[in-house]
Amino acid sequence: MPLAAEVEPPPRLETGMGELDRVLGGGFVRGSAVLIGGDPGIGKSTLMLQAAAAVAHTGKSVVYLSGEESVEQVQLRARRLGLARAPVALACETDLSQVLPALDGPTAPALLVVDSIQTVSVPEVEAASGTVSQIRAAADQLVRFAKRRGTVLVLVGHVTKDGQIAGPRLLEHMVDTVLDFEGERGLPFRLLRAVKNRFGPADELGIFEMRESGLVAVADASGLFLGERSLRVPGACVFAGIEGTRPVLVEIQVLLAPSPFATPRRTVVGWDAGRLATILAVLEARCGLTLAGRDVYLNVAGGLQVREPGADLAVAAAILSSLAGRPMPEGTVAFGEIGLAGEVRPVGRVDLRLREAAKLGFRQVLLPAASAVEDSPLTLLPVARLAELVDRIGGPAAPRRRGERSAP
Repeated sequence: MPLAAEVEPPPRLETGMGELDRVLGGGFVRGSAVLIGGDPGIGKSTLMLQAAAAVAHTGKSVVYLSGEESVEQVQLRARRLGLARAPVALACETDLSQVLPALDGPTAPALLVVDSIQTVSVPEVEAASGTVSQIRAAADQLVRFAKRRGTVLVLVGHVTKDGQIAGPRLLEHMVDTVLDFEGERGLPFRLLRAVKNRFGPADELGIFEMRESGLVAVADASGLFLGERSLRVPGACVFAGIEGTRPVLVEIQVLLAPSPFATPRRTVVGWDAGRLATILAVLEARCGLTLAGRDVYLNVAGGLQVREPGADLAVAAAILSSLAGRPMPEGTVAFGEIGLAGEVRPVGRVDLRLREAAKLGFRQVLLPAASAVEDSPLTLLPVARLAELVDRIGGPAAPRRRGERSAP
């Protein structure tokens, strides 16, 4: 078949959970294998049980295979989530030689959830469940079954201390989609991110709120991350970012403090520490600022992990605001990538960023001078070089003399 031939899009199995379907690219693809990983207790089993119940309510056959909990434990969770009447076939078995023959009947299930892949085993492999050889063999048999019968296979996976899915790296190559379910322990919000997706966009983001009744989709992502935004204080700047295909506005907070140590601290939460070091170096080398004797603390409010380089300009603005001791002008957002020469480079999806900022009531935007903007309700503040941003925000606040009192 030639590459230019038109191919029908694969049929989808929609769950009715908008955020989950968004991350998957429109729903599960029949015959595909999906791997979802996350920290213990983050809500993976809850999400998959809700998805299984939603698909079962559409009349499709669904099997939920639990190797970690008993039937009674899963039923208790389903009752708490209000899913006790969902027509989901529940099994608690870890031996695949007993499971697969039972499923491989005249009508195979439309959806099979295995919770978790580290608990199931293949008798032919002489190793304990959870070992590399057992995970590889079990995943191979399950994926082969799903491809042959057109069943959607969802594997729930444990993660290691460094956030990687436990087991052989081959496991992520065997499946079609890899989802990462993350969130902060002290916050009710959970983020579902597509790390790999053969049938949809990668790096797509879905947002849920964990409640007593289960996971609830959050449609207004920007309103979520800006809902607890602090008052106008130095060191805070709102970044207009893109997560997958959706615009997300989030506040970046920076605190500079004199360092009592020979090597100043660089503490980063929610961003790349290497990029922070690069921006600090550019501010010193290209803009003549002195930051070597200061501790730098950076936080992305709301628990979001920002991964795109377009946040550079917002981070630089927050650093300069903290250094000057003056808050950013009210109603300002920023985005743009910073190069090593101090130039501000354009980023993609400018129109989506501007529309989201205008929708939330922002009035002006710091953006790369080379960005192509035809029409925008916001006041555009183009920045070609980082030195221009320093001039716009101002330098460090003048230190007070000993005994001098601040103005009321």
